[in-house]
Amino acid sequence: MGPDLRLRSTEEVFDDHLRLANEHNFEADIERNVSPDIVVFDRRGIFHGREGVRELALLLESELPNAPYIYTTRMVEGRFAFLEWTSEAEHTRVRDGADSFVIEDGWIIAQTIHYTVEGK
Repeated sequence: MGPDLRLRSTEEVFDDHLRLANEHNFEADIERNVSPDIVVFDRRGIFHGREGVRELALLLESELPNAPYIYTTRMVEGRFAFLEWTSEAEHTRVRDGADSFVIEDGWIIAQTIHYTVEGK
């Protein structure tokens, strides 16, 4: 049996999430870091649970296929984390990505997501 993921700090969960997202390993990220009861606020609406996160990951991948994410600002304080990011795919880019997180007991339990997809 591996280490108890619930014992990880906010920073450890945040770093693992960012690493797996940048590898486009969304399923591993969801299983390791996302609470089954997560609530995510996005411009398209409110998404619930891991299925909601899977839906958002598929949308992001369709908007920025296989694109690397550049993390320009990373902050952690207590159970909160904040991220600013950019990304560039062949035909699209994001220059204003900003996400916030609430992380408890080794899980991301709430997240806000904002970004604008631009054509190139």
